[in-house]
Amino acid sequence: MTGKLHVVGFGPGGKDDMTFRAARTIENADIVTGYTTYINLLKPIFPDKEYKATGMMKEVERCRMAIEDAMSGKDVAMVSSGDSGIYGMAGIIYQLADEMGADIEIDTVPGITAASSAASILGAPLMHDLVIVSLSDLMTPLDLIMKRVEMAAEGDFITCIYNPKSKTRTEYLEQARQILLKKRPATTPVGIVRNAGRVDQSSKVTTLGDLDPADVDMFCIVIVGNSQTYISNGRIITPRGYRIEE
Repeated sequence: MTGKLHVVGFGPGGKDDMTFRAARTIENADIVTGYTTYINLLKPIFPDKEYKATGMMKEVERCRMAIEDAMSGKDVAMVSSGDSGIYGMAGIIYQLADEMGADIEIDTVPGITAASSAASILGAPLMHDLVIVSLSDLMTPLDLIMKRVEMAAEGDFITCIYNPKSKTRTEYLEQARQILLKKRPATTPVGIVRNAGRVDQSSKVTTLGDLDPADVDMFCIVIVGNSQTYISNGRIITPRGYRIEE
């Protein structure tokens, strides 16, 4: 019997920001598999499900387990926060399924990614072309990451920074800030959102010149505006270019 494997992005973590499709997929699954922190977010919303969880750095093990359960005929939801296709589990699931010769049905269920969630809290910072860059160098060399930051600055892209800091990566955000300052004025608006869409959500609006890495941790998203971005009444706004007639 051929099972199904759904790679589900459930958004920031709360039910209010979860799509109907994601909620329905999780509710209908025989097994819900994911990173322990994400599973703990879902248990209060779906208390009667069967869950399988693994810790950090166990992504391959987790995905292999989900594929094997689907191969046994189960309907499996592999969950992750945000969007499953943006720094999520979709890519590794498809790669592993090919490697394992898994004869299963796989689909990707999108969700609200961290950039969208953070932007909605800050106002309207992502109204024009943007780049998302992760400062985590676990799987990408640091020099390549900073080259991408440099190219984002050169192209005047709004720059959304994921994984800006961790206990060991304490200097990367400052390094990225210095690169951006070579192409953008110190007055460029910057928004910091911590735990977007969750109960302990917080945010701060500052500038590229005043951005203090001490205000940022691993639970934050940092959004740096482009040359047209401005701050109004505590909100960050990037004009799309519409002509507003008076």
